Amino acid sequence: MKDNKCGYCMKNELLDPFGIYICDLPASVLVLFKEQSHLGRVIVASKEHKSEIASLTEEEAADYIKDVRRVAQAIHKAFKPDKINYGAYGDTAGHCHMHLVPKYKDGFEWGGIFQMNPNKKFLSDDEYKEIIEKIKANL
Repeated sequence: MKDNKCGYCMKNELLDPFGIYICDLPASVLVLFKEQSHLGRVIVASKEHKSEIASLTEEEAADYIKDVRRVAQAIHKAFKPDKINYGAYGDTAGHCHMHLVPKYKDGFEWGGIFQMNPNKKFLSDDEYKEIIEKIKANL
């Protein structure tokens, strides 16, 4: 089921305020988070328009987690973070999604909880394209 008012479902301008569509994976949609205080931060959203992982079937959930793992591995290869934090909030989004937030020992917010949107670091279109290409090359 798709919701035509949901950026993750539609993969269109509804994502523009916060993200850039990267690609589809078997069970999810991969989105680059525009605010890049954490280099390589992405969102992995289920292809199913369901509000929580508990709402997914056993098979949908397993396939979704496989995609999250695949993306995490790609981020580790592409950007070499010291750790990736995972955040699954979505109080208002109504669509199961997870933020993958690379953390670097010498970087922003190391040792603490990441901010949902620190609103500090936005990039040029070319810089976003470079990050997206690095992620895709490692998927």
